[in-house]
Amino acid sequence: MRMASLKVFCSFLVMALLSSTLCMAFPGFGFGWGGHHGGGTFSGLFPEYYGFTCPQANDIVMSVLKKAIADDPRMAASLLRLHFHDCFVQGCDASVLLDDSSAIVSEKNAGPNKNSLRGFKVIDEIKAKLEKACPQTVSCADILALSARGSTVLSGGPSWELPLGRKDSRTASLSGANTNIPAPNSTIQSLITSFKRQGLSEVDLVALSGGHTIGKARCATFKQRLYNQNGNNQPDATLERTYYNGLKTVCPKSGGDNNISPLDLASPVRFDNTYFKLILWGKGLLTSDQVLLTGNIRKTMELVKSYAMDEVLFFHQFAKSMVKMGNVSPLTGVNGEVRKNCRRIN
Repeated sequence: MRMASLKVFCSFLVMALLSSTLCMAFPGFGFGWGGHHGGGTFSGLFPEYYGFTCPQANDIVMSVLKKAIADDPRMAASLLRLHFHDCFVQGCDASVLLDDSSAIVSEKNAGPNKNSLRGFKVIDEIKAKLEKACPQTVSCADILALSARGSTVLSGGPSWELPLGRKDSRTASLSGANTNIPAPNSTIQSLITSFKRQGLSEVDLVALSGGHTIGKARCATFKQRLYNQNGNNQPDATLERTYYNGLKTVCPKSGGDNNISPLDLASPVRFDNTYFKLILWGKGLLTSDQVLLTGNIRKTMELVKSYAMDEVLFFHQFAKSMVKMGNVSPLTGVNGEVRKNCRRIN
């Protein structure tokens, strides 16, 4: 009994020293144990959160991701998108993973998510393995954040030091998912407003949009650009003509809504800066991609050009913006829970 108490005391002492060291090394880190914190403060989150309780957590996540992405390279983009859709609705709390129940109206049924979000079974597999290794320790919200980073790395993109310690919500918000997730036909101003609501800047908007360097989109998300962009039965004039003609073969005027096309037709499974080059050439797939350049906002136009010229710059900012997005309103400390099954509350 005395030895167990000593171990607990030592663990708390080391954690306290670690927190103090991190606070001095990274002045932005504050280790309050309160509730919701957005923007640039990392309250309650720090990279070594599982250093004592589940040090193998990231290795377990990566082992599952490697197989899943090898079997289906598109899965990397799906998992990255899952984290994004989670964080934009009541914060990064894994609410997006909850299934319908007597107490929950699932976000999976929201317009931006239904028949669109993928990767839930991969998250289930990661959770099952983590529960076996470290029961009731690693949250589903942190699994989403770790999976987004791992998917980026396995696709050739950057890595980043990831603050951890998010707890899982006991609620979901169907209405929040329907209103807070930017639509693929968004104007530049609505994109800026949507990101600003989450404490994210125009720089974050352009960098995070670069996540579309991997993955595919359904015809329903870009059909409007091909046939009726402005309500005049005409295509989007900003579409490069050859690209436009190719898209029409994938996406007919009638039907085919679930047909898919790569967001980055040049390197659809490689995380690189080609996405921005394609936008400069009029080959952005979604309206929300192309308006970063054509929306007449000087800042976003300049960033598209900068990232197209400098992949290192893009990778650096993407990593910074992912950390920032991953800190949107996390539940920490006594708020929330660590779900045993990511699909339902405990």
